[in-house]
Parts: sequence; C-alpha cells; structure tokens
Amino acid sequence: MSTDHFNGKYEVELKYRIQSKTNFLSLLARMPHEIMFEDNMEQDWFFDTPDQHLKSQGKSLSIRELEPSGIKLWIVKGPEPDRCEATNITDSSSAKSMLETMGYQVTLTAKKVRSIYFIDEYHITVDFLEGIGRFAEFAIMTDDESKLLACRKELECLAEKFGLGEGDLEFRSYRQMREEKTDCLL
Repeated sequence: MSTDHFNGKYEVELKYRIQSKTNFLSLLARMPHEIMFEDNMEQDWFFDTPDQHLKSQGKSLSIRELEPSGIKLWIVKGPEPDRCEATNITDSSSAKSMLETMGYQVTLTAKKVRSIYFIDEYHITVDFLEGIGRFAEFAIMTDDESKLLACRKELECLAEKFGLGEGDLEFRSYRQMREEKTDCLL
C-alpha cells in the first residue's frame, strides 16, 4: 500500500450520502481494491482565532487522531475548495498546545468512524457520523491545478459504479454539518 494517495496540495473530493455501508462494501468487494484500515475512530479538533479569522477566509485548521491506527495529522484546508494539505505528526497534544499558545482556540470537535480503501490512484473513505449519517468520499490528490476538472470527472465515473449520482452528492463539509446541527440544538 502506498502513501502516495495522500500526496499533493489539492484534494479533489466528492462526498455522497449512502444509505447502507453493507451495500456499499458489497459493491466494493467486486472491484480490485486495497484496504488502508477499517472502522477507525477519528477525532478532529478545529482551531481558529477568537474572531474566526480562518473561517472568514474559507480556511480550516485541524488536528486529527485516528485509533486504533495511531495516525495523527495536522490538516489545513482552503481557501480554494480543493486546497488541502496534511502532514503526519507524532505528538498531537503538543501540537494542540502550541496552537493555543499562538492564540488559536478549539472551535469545534468532531468524531466519526472511518474506513479507507484504495482503487487505483483514488482513495475512498466510508464514514459514519452519529446524528448526521453515512457517507462515501471519493478523492484523489494532486499538485497539478490544471488536472482538477479532469479528476472530478474521473471521480464521478467511479462513484457511478457504486450507483451514486448527482442526487446523492453532499456539498457541505462535515464541519458545516456539525455546526448546523449544533446551531439547531441551541
């Protein structure tokens, strides 16, 4: 298994709502694929300034921990929709503390159960977020901005093999969905 799936400063990603993880995995089983991991618990801490400076610029900064895989990431997204960079870190507690020392604060925490699969150069994540739903994200990373539109078309074709189409697309980020849900509870 190659970590090349996560190299690049752009991530073209299409997120689809799925009704059944079992049905989705049944279709996946009929295709050549690799498994990175299954059913990891993923915890994200989103950081911003007290005045939400990053959010106002369309940027997102988070620290992510995955268990039991032990993966820890520092992730920055935006301001462009496909802009996404992540790097492995060894000490997420220190990273969170450093961000707080620099004036950032935790604005949101989120948990999900995630499985990651590879089909050729694409990665597919199958996620479950309590109270929000089940999703499949089809993605590919690249450094070449000129390839973004072609990559999007390729991902649409791959999603069609799973019976997913335009009507299943979810355009909101998990962060937006979680914030909307939190706003409804207030």
